[in-house]
Amino acid sequence: MLRSVDLVFITLSSPVLVGVYEEKKLIETIESYEKSSEILPNIFDELSKKYKIKKLFYANGPGSFMAIKIAYIFLKSMSVLKNIPLLATDAFYFNENQPIKAIGKLFFVKISSEIKTQKLEIAPEASFILPDVLDYSKFSTTAAPLYGIGAVG
Repeated sequence: MLRSVDLVFITLSSPVLVGVYEEKKLIETIESYEKSSEILPNIFDELSKKYKIKKLFYANGPGSFMAIKIAYIFLKSMSVLKNIPLLATDAFYFNENQPIKAIGKLFFVKISSEIKTQKLEIAPEASFILPDVLDYSKFSTTAAPLYGIGAVG
């Protein structure tokens, strides 16, 4: 019998990160420098053979418009086809609320619950990480991408 897990996808930059969570605890990490459009189906297929997938989670922005769009279309399709709930949260959950590169010297920042762009002269060193324990309360079933914040492609 396959172990039941949740999958978390962070596809906003390179590398693409996928976390496998059992009972909200991270048990496996997959990292890829390939394009998300090419690697997501392969990762999903491999993990589907190894585990019973209960829920899908992803960072729905801000970040690369194309990366967000690809992740959403793929994960929403798998959610519908496989009858697996899809949940989302903003990317700041995965980088300790650090600024996220937009374009040039513009960065996405989150102040209170509002996400906006801000010019920063010094680029912060921020990377995305998969949490050791998944906090379900940070995610929403409103999983559509955060296009309204001026995603940058």
